[in-house]
Amino acid sequence: MSGLSREVVKWLQSLDLTWQIKTPKWDLTNGYLIAEIFSWYYPQEITMHSFNNGTSLDSKSRNWSVLKSFIKRHKLEITEEYIEGTIHCKEGAAPLLAERIYEILTNRQVRRLPSDYETDFTDRAYQEKLPMHARSTASQSVKNNLRITELMADTSSILGQQKATEIISKHVEHRRQERLEDPRRFNIKPTLGERSTRIPAPPPKEYTELSEPVRSAKKTPTQNKSGSATRTPTVQFKEIQVRQLGQST
Repeated sequence: MSGLSREVVKWLQSLDLTWQIKTPKWDLTNGYLIAEIFSWYYPQEITMHSFNNGTSLDSKSRNWSVLKSFIKRHKLEITEEYIEGTIHCKEGAAPLLAERIYEILTNRQVRRLPSDYETDFTDRAYQEKLPMHARSTASQSVKNNLRITELMADTSSILGQQKATEIISKHVEHRRQERLEDPRRFNIKPTLGERSTRIPAPPPKEYTELSEPVRSAKKTPTQNKSGSATRTPTVQFKEIQVRQLGQST
């Protein structure tokens, strides 16, 4: 049972299901085993004759339609992304759904290890483990992360294009990050601006302790005896005696 914690595996084995869950991604996708798990705790509301153990999209839609109404009726806090990811066999969705059901039905918490990647239901964690030359291209990334059942369930071509565009954008962003982390692998040469020398800016002028009082003294007006501020005269006047004509000295 890859992806499931030990306590969840022991709990599933104790329920005596129709068959053992070996790969949650494929075993839980049609909702039949999910209904059988709920039937152990709600035998009056979940009856197994209402579910079809098929693999077609029609069988999945019928089974999950009944389960969604049951979950909504009992107000069980199960994320819609977990359900949709399990229906379309997305990476990591089915184990998270099984663990969430375990927490709700047993009132216990699953001890999880911290993950280095965000939960986006893609194969990014698997791609990171591969060597650089073996990782998926943009077209292969769309094929791996966009299931045919998603396009069949929603006939809107615009929604399918939006999902494909989002996958390609994430793939390009991851490639750009790889180039930044290992530029020698991609033979990236520095640009002219990166190779040019950078002249540091001149430091700001600092005033010495001697020049600061003189500078402040020039700006500070003087005070007279009365206490009012006066400015020192900058222009000196000289008295001139003028002799007028026709007057005796």
